[in-house]
Amino acid sequence: MSETEKLLEDDKDDVELESAYNINNIDNNNMHFEVKSRSLRLVYFLTKIVIKIIFNFWKLCTSSVLMMLLLCWAYGGVIPIIILISAVLGILYSMQDYLLYYPEQPPSARLYVDMPSLMNMPYESHFVKTKDGERINMVLVKHNQTTAPTVIFFHGNAGNIGHRLPNTYGLYSGCGCNVLLVEYRGYGRSEGTPSESGLYLDAEAAMDFILQRTDIDRNKIFLFGRSLGGAVSIHLAANTYYSQYLAGLILENTFTSLPDIGRKLFDFKILDLLPEWCFKNKYPSKIKIQKIKIPTLFLSGQMDSLIPPRMMQILHSLSPSHQKKIVHFPDGTHNETWTCPGYYESIARFIIEILSSRIQESFPETNPNSSKLNHIIS
Repeated sequence: MSETEKLLEDDKDDVELESAYNINNIDNNNMHFEVKSRSLRLVYFLTKIVIKIIFNFWKLCTSSVLMMLLLCWAYGGVIPIIILISAVLGILYSMQDYLLYYPEQPPSARLYVDMPSLMNMPYESHFVKTKDGERINMVLVKHNQTTAPTVIFFHGNAGNIGHRLPNTYGLYSGCGCNVLLVEYRGYGRSEGTPSESGLYLDAEAAMDFILQRTDIDRNKIFLFGRSLGGAVSIHLAANTYYSQYLAGLILENTFTSLPDIGRKLFDFKILDLLPEWCFKNKYPSKIKIQKIKIPTLFLSGQMDSLIPPRMMQILHSLSPSHQKKIVHFPDGTHNETWTCPGYYESIARFIIEILSSRIQESFPETNPNSSKLNHIIS
């Protein structure tokens, strides 16, 4: 019997459970910024106010382009030209979100979200509040036993979690995993508008949600990220507080950074001259991956025409993890690598190896081929 077959579960009776409730924010010790004195706190808030005023003024400039053009044409002068340039830059800066996030693709993606019951999987649907007050949707596909590994699934930049159900079914039935599907803000049934900082908060809310559950094994939590979701999962895994609860990280067809992708997709020489701060969304995975020491699996489709496969190779090379592996799929495209032969076997093998090594560290006398070990893993 193969290692993958050891993870296969008998089909369970169809169970449908849907509940929607708000989860209060969970306090944790991982505060990103702490003001320790009243004077510093005052400076901090004043700085935020000034920055917000400047930013709103910049946005206002974008609506005044035509007026500035008329002023320049009628009177000329340095000030109208400066405001005109600021307005144009403001438009280009704001447009970056439209080039990255596609929550309404296909057009029905915000109107209807398929649930796991469509594929006879038991599930729970939850609405969770993030730290900044946004209400996002999460769907947990879960096995009855509390010993099953859990995969937190971060999808790409288009569609909704319902479009990932076939992939979810493979992870649930083929790899024996619970799957938490995270719907980013502004996607599917989640509230809000997508942004880089917002998606990071969504990821933290997902992790907090899993950690507060008593029916989830904290020692068997894995992050999975595809494309944009890979950058989100890398950010979460690089967080020292959350990484202590992670058994492993699985990345599929993700990028080194957004500026790198922008330069590749648009191929304008001027983009090579722009500093990083000109890019509204950065997702600097090539920097953050260097902080991640947990076991990491890289799944790379070699026919990916959107994200160059070499970026996955770069991330693999930069990873300091002692337990890292890259698997190449010769026919894998950007969105269809999960359909390639050996895909689920690679994930199942990775999970088994990680959990086996953890158990052997805790119980050195345990034989890796023993039935006791297989029972603990399953």
